[in-house]
Amino acid sequence: MSTDTLILILAIDRGQGPDPLTLQRTKAAVPFGGKYRVIDFTLANCLHSGLRQVLVLTQYKSHSLHKHLRDGWSIFNPELREFITPVPPQMRENQEWYAGPIDAIRQNRYLIERNRATRVLVLDGGAVYRMDYAELTRAHRESQAQITVGVRATTGTGTQARVMVNDTERLLELTDAAPASRGDAAEHLETMGVYLFEKRFLLDHLAQIERDGFADRDLALDLIAPLTATHPVQAYRFGQPRGRVTPDRYWSDLASIDTYYQANMALLLAQPPLDLYQPDWTINTYQGQYPPARTVPGAVTGNEGVFVNSMLAAGTVISGGGVNHSILFPRVQVKDGAIVEASILFDGVVVGEGAHLRHCIIEKEIEIPPKEQIGFDARRDRERFAVSDQGIVVVTKQSRWSAS
Repeated sequence: MSTDTLILILAIDRGQGPDPLTLQRTKAAVPFGGKYRVIDFTLANCLHSGLRQVLVLTQYKSHSLHKHLRDGWSIFNPELREFITPVPPQMRENQEWYAGPIDAIRQNRYLIERNRATRVLVLDGGAVYRMDYAELTRAHRESQAQITVGVRATTGTGTQARVMVNDTERLLELTDAAPASRGDAAEHLETMGVYLFEKRFLLDHLAQIERDGFADRDLALDLIAPLTATHPVQAYRFGQPRGRVTPDRYWSDLASIDTYYQANMALLLAQPPLDLYQPDWTINTYQGQYPPARTVPGAVTGNEGVFVNSMLAAGTVISGGGVNHSILFPRVQVKDGAIVEASILFDGVVVGEGAHLRHCIIEKEIEIPPKEQIGFDARRDRERFAVSDQGIVVVTKQSRWSAS
């Protein structure tokens, strides 16, 4: 375990992402992949990289995230100087909440100062990927940079800042605008929410920008971009063959309901782009002590419960219903004659007898009435539920709906 690097995970706001799944929780706490929360991937990266001094900066509707960290991540040993600690605004200097990512770091500079680490790794808690941060810190030391920014090659229009580098991977420019000379199909580099700082440099610069004033919307654009012309800022390319994690090069910031849905559905492919099954890079999470998932015949029809190409978490029971190409979180019940197709059902969902769901995301603890149909009548669905650009129906407790 390395004690040279302190981790700050940013989970302070609703985040740009799968609204309306963030109505009652921060993006980092959104369920993903049948049993996980989004932040589990970042925390697992820290665990397997031997970086176990982690501060999770929280603010927006943070109860769900705090509970998850308590129940699923109380695995580090404080006697060995290991910790995962949620840090809501402490208001040590004034009565202000975190105004943005830079202010969140600035308000917690006392925690950075008193830690013995010499580097600070700042991470976005709202992205799904697997990365060996130990290799990132090695490259940072070798380059002797003050800042190293994790970047990834991609095509199309993304949501992250675009990056320009020279032939030695020195970062020359960060911009939120697509270069005029490139089409949307051209490959380019983008940031990925991974920023490694020399601690002394970070603290000095925080003091300077506090004196000078600063915008506080995006860490890369508002804090790092102005430094590229005057200080050594290095790029570190994601998915390099060095490191202990399989370089599947998968990264997603779940920037919309459609992106969130597609990222989950991709896990059902015969060869999924995100490898959850590397035995020495498991993704830890909280798992309730539920009985195994099972299928049983329906009490009325006697039909067998069946599922095809789906993920079923513990405690799920399919009683004479059918599930196809779907992801079911713990304690889901699919009743006699009900059909679930290409859908994501969160914890504790009950699908009533004869109901039919297609292309749906159902929030936790919702009961779908018997014979209800969702995902078949676009006009009716839009009257009652949130519907994405690509037609994914999101049913929440705030939805305006009835069994009519």
